[in-house]
Amino acid sequence: MFAFPEQFSNATKANLESQFALFSALTSKTFEGVEKLVDLNINTVKAALEDSSATARQLLSVKDAQEFFTVSASQAQPAAEKALAYSRQVASIAADTGAEFSKAAESQFAEVNRKVISLVDEVTKNAPAGSETYVSALKTAISNANAGYEQFTKTTKQAVEAIESNLNAAVSQFTQATRKAGAAANSAAAA
Repeated sequence: MFAFPEQFSNATKANLESQFALFSALTSKTFEGVEKLVDLNINTVKAALEDSSATARQLLSVKDAQEFFTVSASQAQPAAEKALAYSRQVASIAADTGAEFSKAAESQFAEVNRKVISLVDEVTKNAPAGSETYVSALKTAISNANAGYEQFTKTTKQAVEAIESNLNAAVSQFTQATRKAGAAANSAAAA
């Protein structure tokens, strides 16, 4: 008679498989991002320990207070630049991971959307006479939901781009301020 239960059962199975695939992809991307952060942190800690050791040796070998302040001041700018480079790398890893999440979600949404439209088309082929208005309303609702999702995605991407732009501007200003402060500290120490 009607194959509705079978069609919905197949659609449900396909939807669960799609969700599992999405979950697996997002889990994989999460672990890749965490792995990159762990590598970055290990390398940063190693470099910081080496720098601290070298600075301590320099400070222990100074002959007077003037030289001590000169050595101390000379370390401020490189340390700030390294901290800035670290934050840029963290931001890059986060942005890359976020982009991968977005790509996976968009791909999944497109696939689910295609399957829903296919299911609706298949079910409406067997719809009783006189149900054209309801079928049309259902298709319109799906189309409107898709348009809303696309607009939301577009707006979100624009917001992320604005945040990244503002962050880059703030980092640039911080870098300039750090360089000026380091130069001023070096001048004061030399005087």
